[in-house]
Amino acid sequence: MPMLPTPIDAEAGAAMNGGRRPTIVAAPASASPELSDRPRRRTFTAKDKLRILADIDRVAKRTDAANSGQRPRAAETRGIGAILRREGLYSSTLSEWRRQRDAGAFSALVPGKRGPRTAEPNPLSAEVAALQRNNARLTQRLARAEAVIDIQKKVAALLGIPLASTDGVP
Repeated sequence: MPMLPTPIDAEAGAAMNGGRRPTIVAAPASASPELSDRPRRRTFTAKDKLRILADIDRVAKRTDAANSGQRPRAAETRGIGAILRREGLYSSTLSEWRRQRDAGAFSALVPGKRGPRTAEPNPLSAEVAALQRNNARLTQRLARAEAVIDIQKKVAALLGIPLASTDGVP
């Protein structure tokens, strides 16, 4: 037997549920925009690594000078440990950075100047530029002189003035 749709009366539905209407639950709030979906690994620039290594070297030298050979390890480790805790690093990371610094890897990481590379100025380029300007000026002057000569020829032809022949003389 087929089911026929029956209209549901809101008042009757409220009476069947004990007079309460169903509560509407808001959709869960989206994740905070401040938090990333996935944690990211910390990265240190070459500048940061060199700064931290310089701090550690400074502490090591200070403790060596203060102890003058008497158990420098304990005092040195306390100072180095404080720096490692402050930066949130492990001693193995420090050892890796020292090895990289000694191999010269950090000097290769120094960022270079951005943009197109500028070539060293050629000492002859200034002379070439001056000659090109002079050539352009003389070409323009020649064009004007030729225009003046053409006008003079047309005026002479209109007035019937014979022009002197130029037999091989420019």
